[in-house]
Amino acid sequence: MRLLKRVIFGIVALIAVLAVVGMFLPREIAVSRSIEINAPAADIFPHVNNLKATIPWSPWLGLDPEATLTFNDVPEGTGAVMEWASEHPNVGSGRMEVTTSTPDTHLDVALDFGDMGTADAFWDFVEADGKTTTTWGFTTDMGFGPAGRWMGLMMDSWVGADYQRGLENLKALVEGQG
Repeated sequence: MRLLKRVIFGIVALIAVLAVVGMFLPREIAVSRSIEINAPAADIFPHVNNLKATIPWSPWLGLDPEATLTFNDVPEGTGAVMEWASEHPNVGSGRMEVTTSTPDTHLDVALDFGDMGTADAFWDFVEADGKTTTTWGFTTDMGFGPAGRWMGLMMDSWVGADYQRGLENLKALVEGQG
């Protein structure tokens, strides 16, 4: 009986410590990846600014060719919207809307993953000597609770790997067109 009480006390103490520590973890998470593409920004930007043009290089859409994609009637730039739905666990369902589009330099995108939360993504393009450093990133609020904040510690490895794969796909696509 004493052993059972100690085990229960230990479990409760561990949960309490994890909860308290979790409250001190960052609430806002930022992830970004960059790649140098051997092309001017004007050759890269259309592949991001037009949401239909993201299909060939997307790190997620290639996982589920059966994903349902819906676009609004704004073809590109501010106001362009894409919604997707997939049964694949790494694709899921959501909505993205371009909120700021500054040709060849910057793009902001609002992401909504339904019950999974929201995030703000961005693209930056810095051109020098015919090459463009392309950065893709996002920020999200992991919420007040400690469980979400613990999950936030994994976001860089989870999302960062996908962003890197997407940037490599984009690089291959753009450089292959040259």
